[in-house]
Amino acid sequence: MNVVLYDYWRSTASYRVRIALSLAGIAYRSVPVDLLAGAQSTPEHIARNPQGFVPVLEIDGLRLTQSLAIIEYLDETRNVGLLPEHPAERVRVRCLSQVLAADTHPICNPSVVRQAQLYVAQDARDEMRIRWMQHFIRRGLAAFEAMLDSPATGQFCHGDAPTIADLCLIPQIYNAERWGADWSDLPRIRAIAATAEEIEAFQAARPEAVKPAT
Repeated sequence: MNVVLYDYWRSTASYRVRIALSLAGIAYRSVPVDLLAGAQSTPEHIARNPQGFVPVLEIDGLRLTQSLAIIEYLDETRNVGLLPEHPAERVRVRCLSQVLAADTHPICNPSVVRQAQLYVAQDARDEMRIRWMQHFIRRGLAAFEAMLDSPATGQFCHGDAPTIADLCLIPQIYNAERWGADWSDLPRIRAIAATAEEIEAFQAARPEAVKPAT
């Protein structure tokens, strides 16, 4: 059965799932959903996901939404090893993941920022957006760095193999670079990012690697 991923090349949530698919060795067909053109709000996409978000993954006769749920499904059905076996270790990985996926990424979602921009003058909106992104991305990464101060941290966020936490971290670093949020003083994150950059699955999932041709 064909695996189909409806995504947008710059979507943080889609980026997480692309890494997971690559780590699992799952070939898939990408169907771009152009968020800038409003394709997420078309009746066709709303039928796939009533929230109008990406990604949407069609696999095993299922249609799945929500990136962390998708990643856990892939982990449980393909034995990717993205969650530790011990409950205490598993909860640590989930806590790290949600710092970025539940508390940082949503407030930087374009729909949230656009709504916030309505409360500032038109000529100040572009600057406000940049400052907003820098503030919340930096805040999330700084908290994440502090949580990495643990003997459980290894070459990756938890131990020496990628977990869901790393799949959340690397896309957020991409966002930090995109918006100019400073993370130069976060040594644990920098070390993990350097390690991940050497892994083909992370390289193949990068936005520049999947950006549709224009």
